[in-house]
Amino acid sequence: MNIQKHIEYWEKSAKHDLETAESLIREEKFDWALFLSHLVLEKIIKAIYIKEKKSFPPRTHNLIFLLKEVDIKISESDEDFFDEVNTFNISTRYPDEQFKFYKLCTKEFSLDKFKKIKEKYEWLKQKIE
Repeated sequence: MNIQKHIEYWEKSAKHDLETAESLIREEKFDWALFLSHLVLEKIIKAIYIKEKKSFPPRTHNLIFLLKEVDIKISESDEDFFDEVNTFNISTRYPDEQFKFYKLCTKEFSLDKFKKIKEKYEWLKQKIE
């Protein structure tokens, strides 16, 4: 396993997804922008996992689990935030949840969450450098 190559793969993929989410925000496709934003955080944490553990990350989408695996300490409010972002992944995948999530994703709600996700992404990215 080429550790650096795998780290770069996850970083590049996270950056691409962030750029795509930003374009979805501009197009006001807020539900899908937040879905992709969950993936941004997941992928950057998986890059950290590879850096720290020198092995492949677990096949999970759970941000809290991944953060604990790489021993990143977060506040209770951050844990609540990451837990909420976890729901963005689930809410777009299942039709019965999809419409409820779509209605939740107002412009104000989505821009606020997206701003915080970008801040967390930048914070996590620093842990790789």
